Amino acid sequence: MEYTQRFLDYLALEKNYSSLTITSYQKDLQDFITFYSQEEGNENIHDAKKTHIRAFVMSLSQLNKSEKTINRKLSTLRSFYKYLVKEKILLINPIEQVHSMKRKKEVVVPFTEQEISTLLDTEEYFTKDFDGVRDRLMIDLLYQTGIRRAELINLKESDIDAIQCSIKVLGKRNKERLVPISKYLLQEIEIYKQQKLKFNLIATPNLFVTLKDKPLYDTLVYSKVKYYLSLISVKHKKSPHMLRHSFATHMLDSGADLNAVKDLLGHSSLSSTQVYTHGSIENLKKVFNQAHPREQKKE
Repeated sequence: MEYTQRFLDYLALEKNYSSLTITSYQKDLQDFITFYSQEEGNENIHDAKKTHIRAFVMSLSQLNKSEKTINRKLSTLRSFYKYLVKEKILLINPIEQVHSMKRKKEVVVPFTEQEISTLLDTEEYFTKDFDGVRDRLMIDLLYQTGIRRAELINLKESDIDAIQCSIKVLGKRNKERLVPISKYLLQEIEIYKQQKLKFNLIATPNLFVTLKDKPLYDTLVYSKVKYYLSLISVKHKKSPHMLRHSFATHMLDSGADLNAVKDLLGHSSLSSTQVYTHGSIENLKKVFNQAHPREQKKE
């Protein structure tokens, strides 16, 4: 356990990982510790062999864990053992020859512009009380800016620049970026801030708070977004990330430069942004089929 804590401290202090990311690493390590202790009777996973890790993967598969979940846990273990080798605690990396599982290609369908407009422009979907005003702004902001759930939760009132019409976002690994917002959204923020003053919610610097003047938390944001999106769509995936996905897709569909979208999303590499181009490519195919002279000749 000593080595796992040292590793987590390393992620926090040297790698500047967010508390949310570190919690995820900690859970993945704990799952392997639990498995290893059942096999060996102790929690010393620094002594684990390749066979233990492969058996762990098999057990996860038998529990019907998805390829994505299994690969994430393997990624955590790779980082952990790489750290132990770097610190000369281990000479041989036990996970070196353990490969990730092949993932089935999954096409994630974003929400349409019409679906988002229906939700945000139909009055009866949101109550007129504090929660309703906050929730509507929360969804509008997620969709208009493409920011992550954690970035929304950590957004401070002081991060909003009314003159430049932008927000300062603290992304992964404490990287700051500026994201433009519309004057309309700025007005909605001001209306919400008046609601906060009405209920004397001034103790917390975060923009989004509960009626107890506490910052929002992950499960609350997720459940709220899922609830409202369920009102206007039967799509399987309804989450804050799907609003981010829809933002990126609609930006690309409207002709935005891929590099510009990359910067707005706070991605470190272009390959991360390219996953959102599938919907745009499908849209381009439709445009091509309708407009290209060679296609029209076939009719």
